Amino acid sequence: MQEDKGALPPKETFSEWYNDILWQAEIMDVRYPVKGGVYVWYPHGFAMRKATYAILRELLDKDHDETLFPMLIPENEFMKEAEHIKGFEEEVYWVTHGGGTSELDVPLALRPTSETAIYPPMYALWVRSHADLPIKLYQIVNTFRYETKHTRPLIRLREITSFKEAHTVHATWEEAEAQVNDAVDLYRTFYDRLCVPVIVSRRPEWDKFPGADYTLATDVVMPDGKTLQVGTAHHLGDHFSRTFDITYEDAQGEQQLAYQTCYGISERCIAALISTHGDDKGLVLPPAVAPVQIAIVPIIIKKREEEVRAAAEALETELKEAGYRVKTDFRSLRPGAKYYHWEMRGGVPLRIEIGPRDIDNGVVMTVTRLGEKQTVARDALLPGIQAVMDAFTETLKERAEQKVQEQIVPASSLDEAREAAGKGVAVIPWCGCKECATAIETAIDVSVLGTDVQSKYVADTEGTCIICGKPARPAIIARTY
Repeated sequence: MQEDKGALPPKETFSEWYNDILWQAEIMDVRYPVKGGVYVWYPHGFAMRKATYAILRELLDKDHDETLFPMLIPENEFMKEAEHIKGFEEEVYWVTHGGGTSELDVPLALRPTSETAIYPPMYALWVRSHADLPIKLYQIVNTFRYETKHTRPLIRLREITSFKEAHTVHATWEEAEAQVNDAVDLYRTFYDRLCVPVIVSRRPEWDKFPGADYTLATDVVMPDGKTLQVGTAHHLGDHFSRTFDITYEDAQGEQQLAYQTCYGISERCIAALISTHGDDKGLVLPPAVAPVQIAIVPIIIKKREEEVRAAAEALETELKEAGYRVKTDFRSLRPGAKYYHWEMRGGVPLRIEIGPRDIDNGVVMTVTRLGEKQTVARDALLPGIQAVMDAFTETLKERAEQKVQEQIVPASSLDEAREAAGKGVAVIPWCGCKECATAIETAIDVSVLGTDVQSKYVADTEGTCIICGKPARPAIIARTY
């Protein structure tokens, strides 16, 4: 499957670099013959996805249950909630025929999101008593949206292949609010495991999820300074339960409306992972999600070939038994060609080189993906490798945080905001009104992402709105994907 695909463009030309690295590193193949954002996962990319979503499942499974709802939503169920549908109606794919020419009695929507697949047909049946609550379910599924904007692999798709959506039901508004906050904390933990810095903010009223009381969003600052929304958490209040008659009997025997939340992450998390850490050589992956964590490259000298092979095989066995994902590269290539392969195409965190001299000295040579070299004693292999892996993970975090810190710039005027937004995220004082937001967006060609910013990169200071001069709080503005 692998072929010679040429040199990778420099990362400073981010759009070209991003499109090329997905191909060079065998993450996704864009040549599938359906127009506009329908792509194929290569095995290597899918292995990265599998490891990434394993972390997400691990975090959710502590107090959620995984489930699976149908992809097809009957039109009569889908159209019940007008405000929600208004936000999606232009993006829906419809199934109208079965077999040859038979028209379906009820058209079926391919889910753009699953509220109407879950709430009216099932939660309305399942929720009966306060003893049933809370309900905390999630699924990881395909969703379909007829995107008319410029599609981009992993970022804007017509078929989202890896959409994690959680849907919870609670007895009170406050309990649902606590769940939204827990969801945001879970996302912070998830992205910390990926060594990807994030910013959390409350979306403006006009940019919240259709039908929600409010939306908290998680954004990543990409290398070109644009932001990518990589997670959302929505407090739905009793909006959907009122529409779909989701009620429970409280302890006093009275019928009460339930309160709900939903929160999601898509394969945009993979886009953020690749973009945050990759460099001019190719992929750079944290050990937690690398399909191959350690590549062993034997340095073969003919007269000691069997000895080196045996030493490499013993290394692989010991490391695999310790839980590492390991490959030994016995291909008939020069060592330099193997190094290039594992750097560019594998993003492998750690390479181990072993040759006759290393065997004689009782050591192995380790080289991280960032080029840091260190010898590890063969008789203390596992603690030595773990120390190198831990240090590499911390280096990735520090490197990513330093970059983001440089991209987030405070501004107290439109001119300052325009300059800051040209580099990344501008932090401005904003009064919160739509008129001032429109004036900012028109003047600078950015989006006002939100307020109540939760990030160590943004100081929580008061000021006066850069448009109207009224009291204001920090808001983040940026160009977006």
